[in-house]
Amino acid sequence: MEKKKIGLLPKIVIAIASGIVCGLFFPDGLVRIFLTVNGLFSNFLGFIIPLLILGLVAPGIADLGKGAGRLLLITALLAYGFTLFSGFFTYLASDLSYPWLLKDAELQPQEMAVVEPLTPYFTVMMPPLMDVMTSLVLAFTLGLGMSVINGATLKEAMEDFKDIINKVITGVIIPLLPLYIFGIFLNISNSGQVSGVLGVFVKIIVMIFFLTIILLFIQFFIAGIVSKKNPFRLFRNMLPAYMTALGTQSSAATIPVTLEQTIKNGVNRELATFVIPLCATIHLSGSTMKIVACAMAIMLMSGMPISFGVMAGFIFMLGIAMVAAPGVPGGAIMAALGLLQSMLGFDETAQGLMIALYIAMDSFGTACNVTGDGAIAVIMDRINKKSHHTGTREELEEVVVAE
Repeated sequence: MEKKKIGLLPKIVIAIASGIVCGLFFPDGLVRIFLTVNGLFSNFLGFIIPLLILGLVAPGIADLGKGAGRLLLITALLAYGFTLFSGFFTYLASDLSYPWLLKDAELQPQEMAVVEPLTPYFTVMMPPLMDVMTSLVLAFTLGLGMSVINGATLKEAMEDFKDIINKVITGVIIPLLPLYIFGIFLNISNSGQVSGVLGVFVKIIVMIFFLTIILLFIQFFIAGIVSKKNPFRLFRNMLPAYMTALGTQSSAATIPVTLEQTIKNGVNRELATFVIPLCATIHLSGSTMKIVACAMAIMLMSGMPISFGVMAGFIFMLGIAMVAAPGVPGGAIMAALGLLQSMLGFDETAQGLMIALYIAMDSFGTACNVTGDGAIAVIMDRINKKSHHTGTREELEEVVVAE
């Protein structure tokens, strides 16, 4: 009789619940052991993420052939469009709800006590060979180059590199993710560093959580219409990616799970290995939602004027600026600080409060990002299939020959 394996989603749920409960009674010394393990795993993720993007995106673009450039452009425009929609959707929702939701709220910075966090016993630095943007640009260059030349040497080497990356994903990253997530929630529960932020901004956090769910239903409703598939089933299949992102707080670190669940939604594997790593960097609907909502809340409670024109410019720039954010927790808000200061007039105090609030609910936005990546992949899969069926006779012949 075969043993029934526990799926990734139940493992992640168990890890989150166990981390919260254990954090209430684990001694600091034991918590630091798990923090040490998390620190090592986190540093390894930082090292492997650029290689993961290069190893998946470059062969993925090459496998798509001569249509890769067009698909790259369409994917980028679709991801940016989703990001912009999220920003303006959040602006409208916040503008309508904040006047009564935060009617008597005032920021009290002195109440935001900072708790000294526990630290790992030791760390081992694992500097990446390149940053995320460099790996992405290199992947584009190599992938597009391999798609137009006749040489097979580099493509075969990249396929071998892709196989190595896949082995690392399935043999190391996926098995260790539940332990990593357990350590994150253990530390949060033990230190209580989020409780002060939640106490002041709980209404905003709850509102943003529901807004992310509404946004995801809109995205998958659109994907369902385009692909003629059940949007609720598409969304349900992406739940493991959503739950993984809640723990890792990193779109890039969740790529393996997002990719696996996207393929389960019927998306072509080659297209998925191209779209998902790409969208992990350029699709930031959830991050945009959090930053816009948090910024407007702080501006309202601080008595700062809120202008649609200024916020519109901020949203347009935000979708571009965050693309350069590293694939680590809190990377998007770090990339947005310059815009908050230059375009919205945030001083050091406002920026500090913004970071605290953003980090406190970083998981929600990241989960929204990666789950929405699945919707974009479904749409792109439909566009790719339709273009093959409706192309010119010459294009169809090229597709047949390539296959």
